[in-house]
Amino acid sequence: MMRPREGHGVRLESCSFAISLPHRLRWVRDLHENNIGLVDFTELASEMMIEGNFILDVCERNPFDFILLPEAAEYPFSYEQELWKELSPLCQNLYVSDTDRIRDWLAPFWRPGKKVETLELLQQLNLQIYRSFRYRRREQKGVLSPAETLENNGGSCRDFATLFMEACRFLGFAARFVSGYMYSSEIQGRMSMHGWAEVYLPGAGWIGFDPSWGLLADSNYFPAAVARHSEHAPPISGTYFGTPRAFLRSDVDLFVKRLDVNPPPGLEFGSERAVGILDDSVGLSPADPLRVQTRFVPDLPSSAPRQVPADQTQITMINASPNFRNEA
Repeated sequence: MMRPREGHGVRLESCSFAISLPHRLRWVRDLHENNIGLVDFTELASEMMIEGNFILDVCERNPFDFILLPEAAEYPFSYEQELWKELSPLCQNLYVSDTDRIRDWLAPFWRPGKKVETLELLQQLNLQIYRSFRYRRREQKGVLSPAETLENNGGSCRDFATLFMEACRFLGFAARFVSGYMYSSEIQGRMSMHGWAEVYLPGAGWIGFDPSWGLLADSNYFPAAVARHSEHAPPISGTYFGTPRAFLRSDVDLFVKRLDVNPPPGLEFGSERAVGILDDSVGLSPADPLRVQTRFVPDLPSSAPRQVPADQTQITMINASPNFRNEA
């Protein structure tokens, strides 16, 4: 699930995948309308490389440009019955054993009988995670439970999104996880796929909240997949036949670049594949095309180790790690 999802302000101009092994590729859409590429390999190999290139036509938008229905402007409110039937799976907590910890954490923001503006409440939770928790890159697989994130007072973007979603679900909101790409002029060096949350608000639809940055998702966010659980939206997953020791490691490189900006020295790949880290002074403007490049390289045993070019920034994907399970 690497292909960006299109929206009102994002149009996918081109999408291409290069896979190093002979294969058959077919596309399906799952129940969340995610685009999933299913790949069957026809030959054995000691190394596999998957490279995706996407060019997006992006129109800048105001993330607050929506109007809630009057009955949803203040919390608590209830979804209309027919709508609730569709949303109910996304309103139910996944970490049921953590609900007491979540209730305690929510106490300063809301208590039974209290009326509060809906958007104000959600943004308070979003900002509280951003301001109070320490962000950490985690290379371990999986996601921390809300109780673990609260205990550690920190975590990765997928951990923060999970805490935010579970808090929203405890309050009765429909919430889902989003995996995708993000641009920020503050990001320097290594990049990786990003994770945030969306909440369904009557009159506005799905609104994105990023507790890692304390922001509402705007035109700098590019969803690739949505799911009820963060572990259900890996960009790449699959199985291989062999012993567990046969799988050595996987490396991921991710670059985002405006096409009308020259890449910094040392980050050129040549011709149409010039990619790099966005410059500090660059901001997105209406209809700026954006290129996202990801390269996934799981190394299997081979006679010679793979060499990473000196002029290529190597990025490890950690907040949506590739999933491979062994079928010996």
